[in-house]
Amino acid sequence: MEINNLQTVLHYFSDFSPAQLRQLEMLGPLYSEWNEKINVISRKDIDRLYEKHVLHSLAIAAVFSFAPGTKIIDIGTGGGFPGIPLAIFFPQVEFLLVDSIGKKIKVVETVAEAAGISNIRTAHLRAEDAQKQSFDFAVSRAVAPLRSLWQWGKPLLKKVENSIKAEVDGQMLGPGLICLKGGDLAAEIRESGLKPMAWEIEKMFNEPFFQEKFVLFVRK
Repeated sequence: MEINNLQTVLHYFSDFSPAQLRQLEMLGPLYSEWNEKINVISRKDIDRLYEKHVLHSLAIAAVFSFAPGTKIIDIGTGGGFPGIPLAIFFPQVEFLLVDSIGKKIKVVETVAEAAGISNIRTAHLRAEDAQKQSFDFAVSRAVAPLRSLWQWGKPLLKKVENSIKAEVDGQMLGPGLICLKGGDLAAEIRESGLKPMAWEIEKMFNEPFFQEKFVLFVRK
């Protein structure tokens, strides 16, 4: 079992503080313990937590550099992905992790508290019910088709002139929806009517798991 193989992450990201490293190290045993009680992560994936969940989440950090004070909502966070790894990576960014399933939010709250991740808030609700708040970015991982994600996420985003932008390849982008997607996305993108920017994750992380996986960005 490779659940504690944090080296998978450190091979691609090395500039962590001691506090961040401690938080990352704690994710393995915390999720292993919780998965015995609640199936928050696929049983066949838990032994590759750091590759399939933590590193996959951090593909967003490989593309986007978020400034301190940025506000991000994680739509349908499930067990806390991509929100928890991103909150560790960007300790000065504010994250709200939402999910419609209460027991998953309970796991997120417990993991965040145990690991000392203080820049996370949680809410047991659907994304469309969070519209009294506004965010610079919405993130999501394989929760729903792109069209639905945009319908839920767009009303949550700040006006362009009021938002904090993120640096991407030397340019400033935002506000917008960032999502992790996999497979042949041509039909899904066509049906959405959107024209997202896309980055291939296998070009960032040289691991077979990331073939045909992408970071997509839809600008408001």
